[in-house]
Amino acid sequence: MTLPSRGPERVQLCGPLVIERGGARAESGVRGRQARMLFGYLTLNRHRSCSRGELAHAIWGGTAPDAAGPDLNALVSKLRRALGPETIEGRSSIRLVLGPDAFVDVEVAEKAAHKAESRVVLQDWTHAWGASLSALFITERVLLPDDEADWIEERRAWLGEIHLRALEAYAAAALGTGGTELNAAVRAARRLIRLAPLRENGYQILMHTLAAQGNVGEALLVHAELSRLLREELGVPPSAATQAVHQELLRG
Repeated sequence: MTLPSRGPERVQLCGPLVIERGGARAESGVRGRQARMLFGYLTLNRHRSCSRGELAHAIWGGTAPDAAGPDLNALVSKLRRALGPETIEGRSSIRLVLGPDAFVDVEVAEKAAHKAESRVVLQDWTHAWGASLSALFITERVLLPDDEADWIEERRAWLGEIHLRALEAYAAAALGTGGTELNAAVRAARRLIRLAPLRENGYQILMHTLAAQGNVGEALLVHAELSRLLREELGVPPSAATQAVHQELLRG
């Protein structure tokens, strides 16, 4: 079925695959591992054209058939039928064409994390909070969960870093908001520490938050635990920024 090219578009690659164009769902036309991987690869690289050899390797890896052969041709034709011929551009090299208002979840997550970090710097806690949550909601889901390939693992690692950045921004925004959000800041900071135990920003936010709640002793214990971890793992002390937080706590 050819869908109308006008109107906003939505693509979700994290979690269940969702393709929406002009108010209609189209992912049913992209069934099967190979078609799904072709669509995912084209979406993640949609701002450039991909050679047929590159696409064949992305789908089949080291056992890729002839890039000009019938297997790849069949998959490209399948996407054209599902999404409309105007969506898949090119012959020798291929590019996915989406509208100017397209919502692609992985792109939205990256932009939201960047916005959240910028708002934290400006101490605009409300907008930092909202943007960080948008990034977290997306990156908590697994990219193309039913498929495996080296390029998928690389993109998952990239999204994992975006998740950490968004989580850090969320914790900072909750701390900056204060009041009833301090408990949320504690939870987010502890989660950040669990996910990235050598990332000192999580410890700094947790120390600040515990102190804001009146739990200075617990905040000092966090510093002691970080110091022990860095000494045992890397043989180094905490950074100057972390030491500054520690000194601030000691001064009361």
